[in-house]
Amino acid sequence: MKSFLLLLLTALSVTSCPQVKEEVQNLHPLFDISEKELMESISDLPAASREKIAAKAQVFLDLILQLLELPEDLLILADKKHILGKQYIPPDLINLEGYSFSLAGNKLELRRMIIPDLLAMVESSREQGLELLISSAYRSYSRQELIYNNNVRSLGREIADRESAKPGHSQHQLGTTIDFGSIDDGFASHPSGIWLAEHGWQFGFSLSYPPDNEKITGYRYEPWHYRYIGRHAARITREFFLNEQQYFLEFWEQKSSFFRKIRIR
Repeated sequence: MKSFLLLLLTALSVTSCPQVKEEVQNLHPLFDISEKELMESISDLPAASREKIAAKAQVFLDLILQLLELPEDLLILADKKHILGKQYIPPDLINLEGYSFSLAGNKLELRRMIIPDLLAMVESSREQGLELLISSAYRSYSRQELIYNNNVRSLGREIADRESAKPGHSQHQLGTTIDFGSIDDGFASHPSGIWLAEHGWQFGFSLSYPPDNEKITGYRYEPWHYRYIGRHAARITREFFLNEQQYFLEFWEQKSSFFRKIRIR
């Protein structure tokens, strides 16, 4: 009888005790996100990227926070799968002749918003005795159409598709992309090309088509082709996305709305 009463009291004490809810801690004071939720949000990334983000989650989220302050069109995708459209024209194009750039032509234009960082980068390169020649900048839809069709005629469609974008798919239409120097493979070993590859990211410029990554980008290696994505985006690309602009931009296309939603204001 005593043993029965003891068992009964034990059962009653267990059922009467309130269940302790597992406390889930946020990783960042300005994001409503747990470690588990963060890892779920990056599950499609390469393993190396996931490991880096897990190891430095606070730094990663700090950078994400900065990206949310950027104009949304700065990080839009323009690649073989994403088209800008014939009517897309950047809102703040300006002629570069009024600035102290080395230009390969007199009708080169870029978005006004990237000029401060471009000027800073050019000044820094000049301190090293180098000159960054701007050979190509903004291209309209119709201009890219002309270039692509000429390449098809002279090179054949297969080669043309590796070396030039179809109209509406070119990063140059964004007004934030620059071809530097000689626009050939030799730029990779030129002192200006070497410097740009090492330091461009510090000023927000990211190499769009790295070597040995044609399966990812759709284009062969172009050591002269840089897109401005901003200093924070260039850093997060370098630190967490294997320095692969395409990986980062695809991630941002898919996940930026998620981070906007969980941001705490």
